[in-house]
Amino acid sequence: MHRMHDETVKMAMLTIRNLPAEVHRALRMRAAQHGHSMEAEVREILEATVAPEGRVKLGSLLADIGRRAKLTNEEFEVFEQVRDKTPARPVNFE
Repeated sequence: MHRMHDETVKMAMLTIRNLPAEVHRALRMRAAQHGHSMEAEVREILEATVAPEGRVKLGSLLADIGRRAKLTNEEFEVFEQVRDKTPARPVNFE
């Protein structure tokens, strides 16, 4: 579960049975090409498939830019180290 602004966001789990070996192999290769774990690759495929058309997700866009720039994991970790992890505060109009 993730916490956002004192709100708990529940994450569901999914188990896929009887996945053909050739599909498993193709997913493993696709994940490696994108520098993802198989789980992250499947999550990305599912999100892209069910997302409303035309909707751009900032995280996906940034990840795509990183892949196109051929960032290594070590280079990406620098961004994670300097990222401000302080939770955002709600706007107060009073």
